Amino acid sequence: MPVNPLRHFSSPKLGTLLPVLPRRKIMSVSTGSGAAGATDPTDPGTAFKLVLSCPSGLPASRVFVKFDPSYDRIPHPDVNLEESINEYGGHAIEYVDGSDQISSVCLHMGLTDYRTFVGTNLSPLWERFLVPSTVDSLVRQHTSSPLGNGAIVETSDGKILVLQRSYNVGEFPGYFVFPGGHSEPQEIGISAHLTDKGQTESELLNQKASMEMFDGIIREVVEEIGLPANSLTDPLFIGISCRVVNVRPTAFFFLKCNLEAKEVCKLYSSAQDGYESTQIFTVQRDDLKRMAVKMPGCHRGGYALYKLMMEATKDS
Repeated sequence: MPVNPLRHFSSPKLGTLLPVLPRRKIMSVSTGSGAAGATDPTDPGTAFKLVLSCPSGLPASRVFVKFDPSYDRIPHPDVNLEESINEYGGHAIEYVDGSDQISSVCLHMGLTDYRTFVGTNLSPLWERFLVPSTVDSLVRQHTSSPLGNGAIVETSDGKILVLQRSYNVGEFPGYFVFPGGHSEPQEIGISAHLTDKGQTESELLNQKASMEMFDGIIREVVEEIGLPANSLTDPLFIGISCRVVNVRPTAFFFLKCNLEAKEVCKLYSSAQDGYESTQIFTVQRDDLKRMAVKMPGCHRGGYALYKLMMEATKDS
C-alpha cells in the first residue's frame, strides 16, 4: 500500500498538508472490544488488541459484509477539530451449535478515504477524536479507521514471510511487517454510496465487498513480494487486530505458497511494490516471536492471531 511520507508535526494544524493528499477511497470498519496484548513500554506503537479471532480460519464463503452508509464515520462535533482533517460499524458472529467455534462472521463496513485517515487516525491529535465510552465501537466513531489487511504466508518448506519496511515510508519505517495493505473499493466499482439501490443490488454489492477482502490480500502479496497468484492457496480469514496507537484495525489472513523460501527470495527482487520494503525474511515459526517485538501493534496482533490458529490446529 503506497503511503505518503509524513513527518511528525508538533503543530496542531495539518490544514496545509491535507489538501495535497488524495481522496483515495478505502473500505473501513470500526473495532469492537477485544483482548489486549502485552507491549513494550519503551515503544507504545507495538501495543495491540485482538478485536476478532477465528482460529479455525474462515474461507470466503463464511465471511460476509454489510456495506452501508450507516456505518460511515460520524463527523466530530468540534468544528475546529473536524476541519483539522468515513467509516463506522462493527461485526456480527455466528457460532457452531454447541461450540465456541465461529462458523461465520459478518463485518459492518462503510466508506472512508486516505485523506480522512491521515487527518484522524494519523493526526498528532488522534486521541482527541476518541469518545470516552465503555463501548469500544463508540470510542472510534469519529475516526476514519480504514480496515487494513495482512497475510501470514507459509512457504512449501514451512517458512513464514516477513518484510522490513522501508525507511522512506510514513508509518513505522524500518519495522517488521507481514505483507499487506488494504482493500480497494474502486476494484469493485465503489466510489460513493448509492442511495437508491434495491435489495438485490445491495446484496450484490455486499458480496463484492466481501470478495474484495480476499482478492485484495492476494493482490497485496503478489505486488509486495512478487509471487505469482497461482502459487497461493485461497486465503483463510483468521481475525482482526487493532493497534492501540492511532486505533488502526487490520484483518489478517493465512495463505500457503507452493514455492520454497529460496524461490520466493528470488522473486522478491522484482516485486511491483518492492519500494515499500527493504528486504524479505523467510523465518521458522519459532523465530517470529523475536521479530514480532519490532512489529507495529496491528501486525504484532496478526502474529498473535496466527499463534491462536496454530494452537487450534494442534489441539484438533
